[in-house]
Amino acid sequence: MAAASLTGVGIFVLPSSNSGKLFLKPRSPCHRLRVPRIAAVSLDEKPKTFTLEKSEQAFSVAKELMPGGVNSPVRAFKSVGGQPIVMDSVKGSRMRDIDGNEYIDYVGSWGPAIIGHADDEVLAALAETMKKGTSFGAPCLLENTLAEMVISAVPSIEMVRFVNSGTEACMGALRLARAFTGRPKIIKFEGCYHGHADPFLVKAGSGVATLGLPDSPGVPRSATIDTLTAPFNDIAAVTELFEANKGEIAGLILEPVVGNSGFIAPTADFLEVIRKITKENGSLLIFDEVMTGFRLSYGGAQEYFGITPDLTTLGKIIGGGLPVGAYGGRREIMEMVAPAGPMYQAGTLSGNPLAMTAGIHTLRRLQKPGAYEYLDKITGELTQGILDAGKAAGHDICGGFIRGMFGFFFTNGPVYNFADAKKSDTSKFGRFYQGMLEEGVYFAPSQFEAGFTSLAHSSEDIQATIAAAERVFRKI
Repeated sequence: MAAASLTGVGIFVLPSSNSGKLFLKPRSPCHRLRVPRIAAVSLDEKPKTFTLEKSEQAFSVAKELMPGGVNSPVRAFKSVGGQPIVMDSVKGSRMRDIDGNEYIDYVGSWGPAIIGHADDEVLAALAETMKKGTSFGAPCLLENTLAEMVISAVPSIEMVRFVNSGTEACMGALRLARAFTGRPKIIKFEGCYHGHADPFLVKAGSGVATLGLPDSPGVPRSATIDTLTAPFNDIAAVTELFEANKGEIAGLILEPVVGNSGFIAPTADFLEVIRKITKENGSLLIFDEVMTGFRLSYGGAQEYFGITPDLTTLGKIIGGGLPVGAYGGRREIMEMVAPAGPMYQAGTLSGNPLAMTAGIHTLRRLQKPGAYEYLDKITGELTQGILDAGKAAGHDICGGFIRGMFGFFFTNGPVYNFADAKKSDTSKFGRFYQGMLEEGVYFAPSQFEAGFTSLAHSSEDIQATIAAAERVFRKI
């Protein structure tokens, strides 16, 4: 498939003869008394040389205060070397760390910053909402407004329940699928990550893959015994699971475009056949659109591919980056949820006014003409440029994009599933990653994560990133 395609995955291959090792500066020893030395950094001052001295000091302290020094594992830089960068501020397409280094950001708070960081319109709306309070623990009118927007946008959703994270959304959807069907088992795909709930931590991707943990200690066998797994894009494997577990499978959950093993798109007929198989077996099809929702199109991956699931989970993009999630689907299914029905799920902060406000204004921006065409254009240019640069420098590299989501692997490819992704040269990715940081470009610190663009990224950002990649590819 051509790399310039705006609707699929471009694959580029070239053998590599480059090799080398990454030599890292030793971390400063941890000492609690270092805290006062971390002074405020003027955002008007640009450092003359790349240094992470203050981040190193802050992380040394953090390791004594928090497990691994972070509050989410992928942030720990375990697979790319070095240590986490402590951020100070974000705006538009840029991030600034406490040492004053500025980066073009392709993480976007792991996806939700689709209109850019700290958007002025969203911040102004939040300031007005905050005057009324930050949390009610009771219904607010803003919930109705955002619910109507989500229902009108996402083909599968007739009713929606707001929660506080993608993990919560997937937990709720799983419980609902079991309640509605009266069946115990679920199917998930290897390398797909659906949050850290016990039933999902089986052959998961994302942080689990980054840290080299096949599963998590503390998850009892009883919690995962009904979780069945198959390779992504493998229809035969799914068919075999349904044949071997007739009448027992409540639902099948998947990322319609995988983002937690790196960017992996479905093959031409995969989603269509999966939809057919689940219907024939009376099982619910659940699209985890925490990453793809409102990013591949306004109606998510299901609108983009023309496949309507039974249930959909959404993440922080519907809250403009604030803590929020949602699950929704057909009315007859959603009316099983308490208090309309017997399936219990609750949350004190669910539907809080700040998240609802940010979500409303973010989705309004995405409704403007040309938004997704622009994401398509810049993401295509970025992906094509990086792959071309890697090819020219003699590296094995492949990758692709759809709208505002992209990824690349240091392997010949093609990459159709997690097993293919694991063939990547993660050591080379680490060297590439560190080189790009010094060039002022911030990707996710893992080979097994997708990247994201935003409406705030300019053509100049894209060209600067490609130029930086060209320099780094020549060095590694």
